[in-house]
Amino acid sequence: MKLSGENLACRRGGRIVFANLSFSVSSGEMLILRGPNGAGKTSLLRLIAGLAPPASGKLVLEGGDRDLSVGQQSHYIAHQNASKPQLTVMENLRFWAKFHGGGEARIFEAIEAMDLKRLTGYAAGLLSAGQKRRLALARLALVERPIWLLDEPTVGLDAASVARLRGLMEAHLAAGGIVIATTHIELGMAQACFFEFTEAHWPAEDFA
Repeated sequence: MKLSGENLACRRGGRIVFANLSFSVSSGEMLILRGPNGAGKTSLLRLIAGLAPPASGKLVLEGGDRDLSVGQQSHYIAHQNASKPQLTVMENLRFWAKFHGGGEARIFEAIEAMDLKRLTGYAAGLLSAGQKRRLALARLALVERPIWLLDEPTVGLDAASVARLRGLMEAHLAAGGIVIATTHIELGMAQACFFEFTEAHWPAEDFA
């Protein structure tokens, strides 16, 4: 499997965030996006996830399911944890399992993956910031999807939880998956390569 972006541009709020952006990442590889705040890292993840169309250019996925879009073959973990605060941890996981079409077969695997066993009966709204992040990340283990899009996934996590996430990502890559992530910490992933947002991707004022 290979995911490529060809001469992509992204428009948000009436302005071009980035342009002339090309990348590629293949099965078993992790692409880490780097650049200053506002460079377009989150915008690129949202574009790949199908939450915004490219202003120009195209995404190409080779070896994926031709009947599904790139976004439909991706897990997207954004800054917001997307859990329902009034539901328990278990109820949130059951909702996501049903939403992603995976049933409940892997719920307990997801609980184990992010160490949520003691929290299953707690309302998500009562969890600490780190616990909420672990609940969000547990979605990665609920349903198999080949592409993981992770926006600052370690925010709020302690060292033990970062290690658990690293193990999840390593297993996903070993199985032929793809990870694209933004992060401000060193994850220690041997499979990682890097994409740097530079001035070449930022349009001149008259282009915006």
